[in-house]
Amino acid sequence: MISKRVQGFTESVIREMTRVSAEYGGVNLAQGFPNFPPPRVLVEAAHRALDGDFHQYAITWGARNLREAIAAKFERFYGSRVDPERQVTVCCGSTEAMLSTLLAVLDPGDEIVIFEPFYENYGPGAIISGAKPVFVPLEPPDFSFDPDRLARAFTSRTRAIVFNSPNNPTGKVFSLRELEIIAELCQRHDVIAITDEIYEHMVYDGLRHIPIATLPGMADRTITISGVSKSYSVTGWRIGYTISSPALAVGIRRAHDFVTVGAPAPLQEAAVTALGLPDSYYVALREAYQARRDLLRGQLDKAGFRTFEPQGAYYILTECAHFLDRYGLPDDTAFAMFLIKEVGVATVPGSSFYAHPDLGRTKIRFCFPKTDDVLLDAGQRLQRLPPGR
Repeated sequence: MISKRVQGFTESVIREMTRVSAEYGGVNLAQGFPNFPPPRVLVEAAHRALDGDFHQYAITWGARNLREAIAAKFERFYGSRVDPERQVTVCCGSTEAMLSTLLAVLDPGDEIVIFEPFYENYGPGAIISGAKPVFVPLEPPDFSFDPDRLARAFTSRTRAIVFNSPNNPTGKVFSLRELEIIAELCQRHDVIAITDEIYEHMVYDGLRHIPIATLPGMADRTITISGVSKSYSVTGWRIGYTISSPALAVGIRRAHDFVTVGAPAPLQEAAVTALGLPDSYYVALREAYQARRDLLRGQLDKAGFRTFEPQGAYYILTECAHFLDRYGLPDDTAFAMFLIKEVGVATVPGSSFYAHPDLGRTKIRFCFPKTDDVLLDAGQRLQRLPPGR
């Protein structure tokens, strides 16, 4: 009754864990959304937009003033000029931006290189586009990649590479040297780089986010994806965007037009205010999230988890093989269900981020965009883990 394309798809594991958490009344550290409000100025901007004349379709690829704000912000932070008329496409969240991008650049039979672990939408997006994903592992503990193995993944059929920096679920921030390796391969093989940079302002310990589009030779062969969801605590607004060359934007806009027509018009107007916030906002954002990271990591360490320190984003990936042994559980999914039902803390099984599930079978992901009381509550629950068999 359903197409072969979607027969292999399952419910999003992340959203499944949120649903199960609600059923059991647990602390939800599974799905990555804040439990605190966005900046008040954004809420006020949304009220003004709803009171104004912004109730009909905006321009399909985004209201002009929002595209101008996106272009201005990119130049302000990264020093690269962007033409808002020909290079920016506003979408319904970065997830739709990714799907429209994949539909725009991939043909059936093309190959796309994807680092694993990866955000769970990338694989299905490639399949919907008819392309073949080729996976290259990011190796713990620092989640670096083998340059030779990456080079072998590029073939005459490779059309694109997609990666997320800062990375969900590992918190990895790709270094300049790593980006240079990727850029050289893209130029050598005439490949497009598709980068998910939704966590661009959440980078810790003095590191910095570098868009690969700013490297020599990469501006015209990179599609940069970001949005307002994470940096401004408005995951429900669904305002994402792409920045690309005009030639690539034509394809993205055509796909986007028939996928969603356009993003919500009033919230596009409010998003202009978000993108114009001062530098001090981003400093405070980074400091607050680094403090949350350190708080939750300390709690997890006390509970006996073996944590991988995230350099960015707002997730902590942990190693839990010893807990599987303690409780006689077969894998990460069973352990995640155990944590919800027996401890009251929702997490995400690590295998959901891998095309090769065995690589994540002993890993669990926690998220920390929560207030301190919630993180402490979760930590105290986890520290009461039963002794096991």
